Amino acid sequence: MDAMTPAAEPDLAAAFTFAQLSDLHLSSLDDVRWRQLANKRLLGYLSWHKRRRDIHDRVVLDALQQDLKRSAPDHIAVTGDLTHIAMPAEFLQVRHWLESLGDANDISVIPGNHDAYLNSGWQKSWHQWQAFMASDSELDHADSLFPSLRTRGPVAFIGLSSACASLPLFATGTLGAQQLEKFEQLLDETGKAGFFRVVLIHHPPIPGSEKWRKRLTDGDKFCAVVARHGAELVLHGHRHRASQNSIETRSGPATVIGIPSSSSNGNSANELAQYYLYTVQRQTQHWQLDIGVQEYNPTTRKFAHLRDVQLEIARQSSDTANS
Repeated sequence: MDAMTPAAEPDLAAAFTFAQLSDLHLSSLDDVRWRQLANKRLLGYLSWHKRRRDIHDRVVLDALQQDLKRSAPDHIAVTGDLTHIAMPAEFLQVRHWLESLGDANDISVIPGNHDAYLNSGWQKSWHQWQAFMASDSELDHADSLFPSLRTRGPVAFIGLSSACASLPLFATGTLGAQQLEKFEQLLDETGKAGFFRVVLIHHPPIPGSEKWRKRLTDGDKFCAVVARHGAELVLHGHRHRASQNSIETRSGPATVIGIPSSSSNGNSANELAQYYLYTVQRQTQHWQLDIGVQEYNPTTRKFAHLRDVQLEIARQSSDTANS
């Protein structure tokens, strides 16, 4: 199968529910030794030791797993930042956690900037998560892993990597020309095939929506691609804040949603942990998108339903898909 071809014909009539988790920072640095730290990793370790280890809580992660078992989504998407400073041991910890969550076919992962803190080499880093990141076509080369494509029911999950090593005190992301070119092709092909296209990216893609030192450096190019070819939904993390924006396309606005960290206990004025449940179903003239927000309650130590949002997403016409 060609890497840019959907794996199967979509079941357009079926309702499909998937969860979005983000910015889990689920690994521990308790066993890290000073001699293992250099350059930017030292600053990241100090930030974890002073602040982040008291925010991203194992109790919250355990509650998250329990609530996901209860809600039982058809698929889970993780939009980056699973580690703190991208140590080789962290990638292994994350892999074990993902495996405890479910089968790799049912979990789609993209990396965030913390997962590319420094270049650890493919075998010691993202290779550990390959089963959760690879396309349906089972690409297994580091230089061609993204964009990824996984089709599930009526949904096409298109995964992008904005993760790249940056200077100390910076948390920028970049997609690059090669990835954007393949992304454009994927949007076009999955749009023509009638899929509800969900784009997974870690950094907020709309220019000006994030601080300069934390921005997506080629967000304008990303938005231009989406404007030309359309997308039904763009999901991101990175900011640890809930947000909703849109990108204007030829077939109507592409909804852009960012969510808080899914492991935060709310300390240091951070938002409490949340994850979102999206239910997609095709209607006669549009897609129906129901969003359920689940939030952690520190008193009960459980996730509970917070609110519902219902959106009508424009269906791309055949003229738009072929333009």
